[in-house]
Amino acid sequence: MSAKSTASCLLLAGALTTALATLAAAAPLTKAEADAALSAGKQKCFGVALKGQNDCAAGPGTTCQGTSTVDFQGNSWKFVQGGTCESIVLPNGKHGSLTAL
Repeated sequence: MSAKSTASCLLLAGALTTALATLAAAAPLTKAEADAALSAGKQKCFGVALKGQNDCAAGPGTTCQGTSTVDFQGNSWKFVQGGTCESIVLPNGKHGSLTAL
């Protein structure tokens, strides 16, 4: 196999791996995953997730995990360590919230 063929195969394998990882990350949280996070002392914190990095509840037109359309979307949430949500300061001067913003 030539060096060019080897490089092409590696590039294709890397692209396929990235595509599969992206699909896996965008899947909705299962009940077991959510229960595990809550059992570990995590809590839902609204308005703190970056675009596409929410854990769930991203509002109308979205499905769930990874579907928020803007940074710090008020109706999307991310699991954070319990007791820290409302102390997270957002760029607009607001704080994370235990309820949708």
